[in-house]
Amino acid sequence: MATPWGQLALARFPEDPRDRLRAWDASDEYLLTHLAEQAVPLSGTVVVLGDRWGALATALAAHRPVQITDSYLSQEATRANLDRSAVETGAVRLLTTQDPPPGRIDVLLVRVPKSLALLEDQLLRLAPAVHEGTVVVGAGMVKEIHTSTLKLFERILGPTRTSLAEKKARLIFCTPGPAPRTTTSPWPYRYELPDGIGAVSGRTVVNHAGVFCADRLDIGTRFFLQHLPDSKGAQRVVDLGCGNGVVGTAVALANPEAEVLFVDESFQAVASAEATYKANGVPGHAEFRVGDGLAGVADGSADLVLNNPPFHSHQTTTDATAWRMFTGAHGALRPGGELWVIGNRHLGYHAKLRRLFGNSELMASDPKFVVLRAVRK
Repeated sequence: MATPWGQLALARFPEDPRDRLRAWDASDEYLLTHLAEQAVPLSGTVVVLGDRWGALATALAAHRPVQITDSYLSQEATRANLDRSAVETGAVRLLTTQDPPPGRIDVLLVRVPKSLALLEDQLLRLAPAVHEGTVVVGAGMVKEIHTSTLKLFERILGPTRTSLAEKKARLIFCTPGPAPRTTTSPWPYRYELPDGIGAVSGRTVVNHAGVFCADRLDIGTRFFLQHLPDSKGAQRVVDLGCGNGVVGTAVALANPEAEVLFVDESFQAVASAEATYKANGVPGHAEFRVGDGLAGVADGSADLVLNNPPFHSHQTTTDATAWRMFTGAHGALRPGGELWVIGNRHLGYHAKLRRLFGNSELMASDPKFVVLRAVRK
């Protein structure tokens, strides 16, 4: 990536030499160019919110910024890119969206997230630390910035305008007004599940901002809940890509002897899963882990893995995440252990499962979704 201060070699995480997707985009370049051309003072506390793969934090490492992200993968990419650029990791303070933010912010740089709810939640969390002298600049591709995006900046921080578009990227300039500001967040959000979905019928779901389907049960998860396998006895079950944890909670309610591991790369998701689990007074034992799929989980340690893999990475459609999840599940399962997957029909997961496991069985289907089972040999 070309920056006003030189070239940077950057990669996504986990690094895959076959992956042609870049670790930055035109909005990252536009933002950095603006900071240099306008000689924005970077001597105070610089906060980078929503840095996709660490491009901004790495480029600004000399100013010792604070990076705040919801993504474990983005955090690991930042560490790797700092190392690749021969910058000590300590030059960037790495925080998650669940950590207390800095008490004062002098420069706030925001990569606009896909989730408007996550943007709202994070701006509300950071607003008390923003003062009238804070420089606030947002960045995103034109297709990511909507009128609702600008209204959020305006409502929470102050008057907002946008730049001209360059290379399909746009900047957002916000002038913070005087405190006090609105800082009451509607997140996390709670709702009750419908009937007819097994053990979690009528139960409570807790969603932190940015987690998929914040205010209702999505149709794919509903279908999965109606066709989950029977879990009996002292099984170790993994809710892989757990989101708000409703699938793993359903297993724990149906089988109190099960040990359930909730895993997601989103800090917001794992916090939601733990809150959902606790809100329902589930008996038994559970573990909550933020990470890259099942990396770090002992081989042959799981009896059952349940998975609804995403097929988007930010704005890009890709099956790379699903393939990593399937590969991780194959390693983590004991011989005879099962992976159950739900996905849209058109994604062709059955072919990937046959390639990896040597088998794939259709367990349920409707016009939109399929539930597949693969058994570790």
